[in-house]
Amino acid sequence: MAEVAERKKQVPDFDRVRAYFLYFMLYSVIGWCYEVFLEVVVYRWGFTNRGFLFGPYCPVYGFGAVIFILCFSSLKRRGGGRFFRLVKPLIIGAGCMITATAIELAVSYMLELLTGSWPWQTYADYTYNFQARIALSPSIRFGLGGLLFLYVLQPCFEKAVSKLDLRSFNICFRALAAIILIDCACTFLPI
Repeated sequence: MAEVAERKKQVPDFDRVRAYFLYFMLYSVIGWCYEVFLEVVVYRWGFTNRGFLFGPYCPVYGFGAVIFILCFSSLKRRGGGRFFRLVKPLIIGAGCMITATAIELAVSYMLELLTGSWPWQTYADYTYNFQARIALSPSIRFGLGGLLFLYVLQPCFEKAVSKLDLRSFNICFRALAAIILIDCACTFLPI
């Protein structure tokens, strides 16, 4: 009997992990779209696949968004006095900016180790940059993007995911997991 009760307690945690995976994939695709928009519309460089994987996703955005959710959602929900409610978005935005910049720096080193380079070597032209791996202007955009994710997009995604019945939820999870695993295998394993 205790085993059944323990198993029931574990299921919501597993569902939460799978929901975070769905959020990861959504934000990875949104990040890819953002990168392509910058490249094609803003900078007018023309289209190239902005991710290091084959599919239309940038996993660094998915990881960043999930880390934002894990680190800042409780702060976002936290009450407080009037002053705290006013400065809370500034605190969260600064936290998102610092977190995203740290992730971008770490991922640039990881990708250089795995692939010999990193995809965004364009920061050399920015006035304030570190080794062309990170720069102030994108960091500020990441902070603002983190606020957009946490205050606008994430509530919508949570609502959409919560409306999925268990069968649809499982199908989405399995299909996306298979796609990303196959993509990673094709990218990193010599064939």
